[in-house]
Amino acid sequence: MPRRLAYAILFVSDLERSIGFYRDLIGLPFRFANESYAEFSTEGAKFSLFARRHVPDLLGQEVPDDSVPWPQGEVAFFVDDVDAECERLAEAGVRVLAPPTDRPWGERTLHVADPDGNVVELTRAKRPP
Repeated sequence: MPRRLAYAILFVSDLERSIGFYRDLIGLPFRFANESYAEFSTEGAKFSLFARRHVPDLLGQEVPDDSVPWPQGEVAFFVDDVDAECERLAEAGVRVLAPPTDRPWGERTLHVADPDGNVVELTRAKRPP
């Protein structure tokens, strides 16, 4: 039974645009890219992007067109200061979906949209009681 996440990949419509979003706006350390795939240096599980137009090569079948309802997924990254990230991203023109909010499970979260409408959560780890 799986107990550890190996990696998460988001399928994106424009690989270069999405690399710029995650590298330059979110601030993930960029590792490498080719024409269909990009990978970032994250602790634990890998985070990657895959160009939607190349998915048929990967899966051997066509994928739904861009009329698939938004959002299609969410990824979450730990940050030190959710409020500062909100201010920084909003000033950069990133669409804030939900402002910094204290959650009942002890985390403070921020939700923004990536260029494809996927939800990106930035969260502060739970503080010890």
